[in-house]
Amino acid sequence: MKKRVLLGMSGGIDSSISALLLLEQGYEVIGATMSFWDNRIAFSDWPRHGCYGPHERENIAAAEQICRQNGIPHHIISLHTEFSQCVLSYFCSTYLDGKTPNPCVRCNQQIKFGFFIQKAREQGLEFDLFATGHYARVKNDPASGRWQLLRAADPLKDQSYFLSYLSQEQLSQTIFPLGGMTKGEVRKLSADKGLGHLQDKDESQDFLNEEVYNLVFPQEVFRPGDIVDPEGKVLGRHRGLLHFTIGQRKHLGISGMPEPYYVTAIDAAENRIVVGPQSLLYADKLVAERVNWVSIPGLESELRAETKIRLGHEAAPCVLRPLENGQVEVVFDEPQLSITPGQVAVFHAGEVILGGGTIV
Repeated sequence: MKKRVLLGMSGGIDSSISALLLLEQGYEVIGATMSFWDNRIAFSDWPRHGCYGPHERENIAAAEQICRQNGIPHHIISLHTEFSQCVLSYFCSTYLDGKTPNPCVRCNQQIKFGFFIQKAREQGLEFDLFATGHYARVKNDPASGRWQLLRAADPLKDQSYFLSYLSQEQLSQTIFPLGGMTKGEVRKLSADKGLGHLQDKDESQDFLNEEVYNLVFPQEVFRPGDIVDPEGKVLGRHRGLLHFTIGQRKHLGISGMPEPYYVTAIDAAENRIVVGPQSLLYADKLVAERVNWVSIPGLESELRAETKIRLGHEAAPCVLRPLENGQVEVVFDEPQLSITPGQVAVFHAGEVILGGGTIV
């Protein structure tokens, strides 16, 4: 009997090719698309390059078309309330706490691999496995019996960073059809399968465009404040903490500095942004909390590893040290640039994702 797979579909090239691969591998595929958009939000000219917005209707239509062409049933799973409570509220409150959120990690953990699957089953869909178009790999380690998360074969498209908070239960029922492929191979396959038009479809790179923050978040979060140097001298004014992150150089609205200035700290208590020269952004250690161990059961003693402090960061050699309350201290061999509270630090051992935690 064929195993039945629920495939999360966005209408883009990756999930569409995933559908064809799963069919070729003998699975029975059920397509489903998440719906986040709250139609109560008034909008005009909403930017299209974020994953949240009214253009999700077009994405749903594209997913439906791919499913129809391949004899795959398609369902829409409404997650408006869950997305608002778990992702939007987290995004806003984290900034107001003086930290920089990582909404994609939160969305994968709680929404895509959580409520999405749960609500699909509540709607009567029966399936054995769950699949997405993420570039990552998962395997079971016979020695430990744990499910391991691995980097994708394509280092330029690897998305394992965003999946570092998945649980053993979530990984145990997950398939990543594109994990062993490069993006180039996916593009060629799409052309061979008559889906070349998907190559021109924009891919969602951002969670939410800054241009529409005022439409999504309450106005009180845009309280203006001072931009100050390390000594506290006022250099300018900001439009709200949501517009800034550690290491940011652009859009500071200050000039006349002796050298380029960057955001070096977000002072939520005083509602101010601290800026200074790049030299102030280097640090050789961090502490991570709310750690999720993926490929190993935990950390009992010091461990050599590599740690990635944001998606575009090359995982750097370090030592992981267990602390009280489940926290982990990461001591890098060399100082790293712009370690940002609120972002996720992901611990690697080569291609294996050991776990991840939120930077304190």
